Amino acid sequence: MGLNGTVDGGGSGARTGPGAVGGRRSRNAGSAGNGRAGVHETGQHLGPRASLLMSLAFALLLGALSALVMFPAAQHLRSLQDGERARGTLHTAGACMTGQCKVTFEADGRTVVADLPVGSGGGKSSVGAAVDVRYQADDPRVVARTQDTGGGGAALLAWLTAGAAVFFLALSGAAAIFLARQRRT
Repeated sequence: MGLNGTVDGGGSGARTGPGAVGGRRSRNAGSAGNGRAGVHETGQHLGPRASLLMSLAFALLLGALSALVMFPAAQHLRSLQDGERARGTLHTAGACMTGQCKVTFEADGRTVVADLPVGSGGGKSSVGAAVDVRYQADDPRVVARTQDTGGGGAALLAWLTAGAAVFFLALSGAAAIFLARQRRT
């Protein structure tokens, strides 16, 4: 029991004794019942090794997303710049950026319902909205909105994820340098 009726140390935080009435718990007391004095209740910070590994994992994940998904999606959209033109309607609305939208249009005298590829825009359009599309002459199911044939949102996301991968790679390098310096001392 400390002065002014405060409880010193870890433990359960129960106040006993004559000075306990109206007293407060000391600031240096550990968390109630956890038996770990000095651990902040707001959480612990990651160590330099964990920061290095997490930064490296983020760099690899974002780099893979950029190189394996977004750049090929942007290239696919660009490949349809010289495709056949058609006027269609949005058949199924949704998250067009993730490839969950469909369009309906006429190609060679038949009605085609095709999925818009990953990286397409127009997700805020409602079903039945008019859409200008370009499609491959030999396979009309390969289609993209005319506005997206410059690369669309996929090109933007490819560059953003690549930039974020470089950032986390630099962060990993800084953490590695910090660890190397810490080992020397």
